[in-house]
Amino acid sequence: MKRTFKILKILGPIIGILALALGILLFVTFSGWLPIADGQRLDGVEVVKDGFVSLSIIDIDDRSVALVDAGNDRQAKPIIRALTRRGLGVDAVKAILLTHGDRDHTAGVLAFPRAEVMALEPDVALAEGRVVRGIFRWFGSPKPNGIKVARALHDGETVILGNLPVRVFAVPGHTQGSAAFLARSVLFMGDSAEATKEGKLAPGRRLFTDNPAQNRASLRQLATRLLPAASEVKAIACAHSGVLSNGLAPLTDFAAGDK
Repeated sequence: MKRTFKILKILGPIIGILALALGILLFVTFSGWLPIADGQRLDGVEVVKDGFVSLSIIDIDDRSVALVDAGNDRQAKPIIRALTRRGLGVDAVKAILLTHGDRDHTAGVLAFPRAEVMALEPDVALAEGRVVRGIFRWFGSPKPNGIKVARALHDGETVILGNLPVRVFAVPGHTQGSAAFLARSVLFMGDSAEATKEGKLAPGRRLFTDNPAQNRASLRQLATRLLPAASEVKAIACAHSGVLSNGLAPLTDFAAGDK
């Protein structure tokens, strides 16, 4: 008993220090970001908040939509509520464009059985649950989730949904198959970037990013690629923070300062 007490006396402060360090790390990771505005409407785009993550509904036409990501709720209740307010059902979702394959972006996919699921080719296995990445390996082994990616996307292509063009950009770093999409003048960044309360753009959260240096390089490269078409970008939407509504400037400003 005395030996056990001595061990606990030694371990107690160590555990306390580790818990404090973890708390500080989580505070730094999750503070300072622009809050997600649930229901925010842009031109043909609606932001839907699903707990700590957001996704977007993009209008294809009056009766059909696409999703950028599918949220963290397996029953997709936040998305279905947003659709219901418009008088639409789950069959109105014709496509789901995944910015990457993490579960908090794919959980609601199966609630939309008629939607064509698309992801960049390097993240197809991740989206389908056949691999586990990064720190998430600590919490479980691969387990197929029933999601089937119908179309593997590639950098630089344009997806046509009805009459709506969606441009596809590879932005590896957060995951190897992270994608950005440009549609209806909104640049959808997924977890590859964050919006700060000061209206600036920051790289994806380091704690959850596979390759932070590659993430930053991808953002710089994306800024260069989009600069000739800067007038086409009216807003930048990030998955875990709010929407920046001052065009491409936050991305180009980041790229200019990240030398």
